[in-house]
Amino acid sequence: MDREKITLTGVPETLLATLYARALDSRSRHSLLHDRTALDTVRRLDYDFRGMGMTSVNAAGVALRAHCLDGWTADYLARRPRATVLHLACGLDTRAHRLARFPETRWIDADLPEVIALRDRVLPAPGGDYRTVATSVTADGWLEELPADRPVVAVFEGLSMYLRPDEGERLIRRITAHFPGGQLLFDCFNGLGIRIQGLVPCLRKTGARVHWGIDDPRALERLHPGLTCLDAIRGCDLPDVRRIAPLARLEARLTSRVPRLRDVLRMTRFEFPETAG
Repeated sequence: MDREKITLTGVPETLLATLYARALDSRSRHSLLHDRTALDTVRRLDYDFRGMGMTSVNAAGVALRAHCLDGWTADYLARRPRATVLHLACGLDTRAHRLARFPETRWIDADLPEVIALRDRVLPAPGGDYRTVATSVTADGWLEELPADRPVVAVFEGLSMYLRPDEGERLIRRITAHFPGGQLLFDCFNGLGIRIQGLVPCLRKTGARVHWGIDDPRALERLHPGLTCLDAIRGCDLPDVRRIAPLARLEARLTSRVPRLRDVLRMTRFEFPETAG
C-alpha cells in the first residue's frame, strides 16, 4: 500500500499527535475509544510518529479527554437528535465515525483547507447528513453561512489553547449568536499550561505555540446572555480515570494532588438557551 506523505507543519501538524494517541489507545487492553479507524489511518501515513514523544500514558490522557467529549456529545444528541454537530478543528479525528448518530443529525467537520484535503484522502466518509468545511475557524463569513435552523453542539478539542484570547472569545460569541441555542464542549489550558508549554513534546517538535489560558472558565459566561458553564472538570479528575491503564491512573492521581498542576487542563461544557428559530 502506498502511504500518504505528510507535509503539514506548525499547528496543523499537531493533529498527528492526537491521531497517534488514539491509535495507541486502540491497541491497549484498557482502551476507552476502540478507535480502529485511527489505527488504520496511522498505518496509511508516511510520518515519523515517534518524534511526537507520545507514550502510552500520554495516549491514555488524550483518549480520556476525547471520551469525555464523545459522551457529552452523545448525551446532547440523545435529547436533541435533530441538532447540528459543529466539530471545529476536526483534524483526522473520527468522532463522526465513533458515535452512533441519529439519522436526522446534521454533522459538520471544519478545519483548514490542507487538513480537510488530507482528511478526504485518508479517512472513509461517515454516513448520514455529513459535510466538511475547509476554513480557518477564525476567518470571517464561513460560520454565518451555515444553516441556523437547529440547536448546535459545538465540539472543539485541542483548539482553544492555540487561539489568542480575543480570537477564542470572538468564536464563542459568533457561535452563540448564530445558532438558536445549544452547547459548547471544549478542553482548555489555564495560564500555567501556557507558561510550561515548552515541556510538551509535540509543541517542541512542530514549533506550534499555545496562547489562551483560561483560569476561570465561568468568566466566559459574560460572552452571551444566558451562557452557563455546566461543567469545568480537571482532566485528572474525569470519572473514567478509573478505567485507564494503572500507570496512567497513577499519574492522574499524583497530578490531582499538586494544587497548581491539577488545574492545567480542564474539560468544559457550556449551554446557551434555546430560542425559536
